[in-house]
Amino acid sequence: MQTIAERLQSAYVRIDQATDDAHRPRNSVRLLAVSKTKPVSDITQAYEAGHRLFGENYVQEGVDKIGQLQHLSDIEWHMIGPIQSNKTKLVATHFDWVQSIDRAKIARRLNDQRPDTSPPLNCCIQVNINDETSKSGVHPKQLQELVEIVESLPHLTLRGLMAIPKARMTQEEQEATLHTLEELFSEYRTKLSNFDTLSVGMSDDVEAAIQHGSTMVRIGSAIFGARD
Repeated sequence: MQTIAERLQSAYVRIDQATDDAHRPRNSVRLLAVSKTKPVSDITQAYEAGHRLFGENYVQEGVDKIGQLQHLSDIEWHMIGPIQSNKTKLVATHFDWVQSIDRAKIARRLNDQRPDTSPPLNCCIQVNINDETSKSGVHPKQLQELVEIVESLPHLTLRGLMAIPKARMTQEEQEATLHTLEELFSEYRTKLSNFDTLSVGMSDDVEAAIQHGSTMVRIGSAIFGARD
């Protein structure tokens, strides 16, 4: 059985190959290790193997892990799951990034509750790119309004877009979806100074996402093993 360090290395190699195939620099895509439901000991193993970016889907679970690993001060913690209004203070206080802003109310609460002693909270707006009722995210037609709101908030820094494309698409559907995301990202990247992140691509679609401009892929079970 492979160790977490070995599976991490395999993920790095896969990303490097995909960036080579897309004729992009190897340092243009970051790997977010999705550690939801996994114990702190697994995160520690990944950390000892040199990894520093970790994503959590559940607020309280993430906060508990951040507390247990606060001695590892160079970990970059990303909240990637839906955020309820009553959890925004926890997120604003403990995380370095939030990738799942999908409405103005959440953005404003995160801004207002970010401690003055902390740097601005790095944010991505989650786009519901396939307009699925089962998923969070702003519809592309409402994206401009939310971009303007987040950009106006002093304790947030808008870094880019995040999306979870529909599962089990045909290759043509996948291409169209990722192309639309790539165009949206490119449009705002030319307008906004800190807008540098397109977070899309998971275990099943890393190569296609990187081909279409992803700068961050989110991989969980291929690193930490199947979830319980």
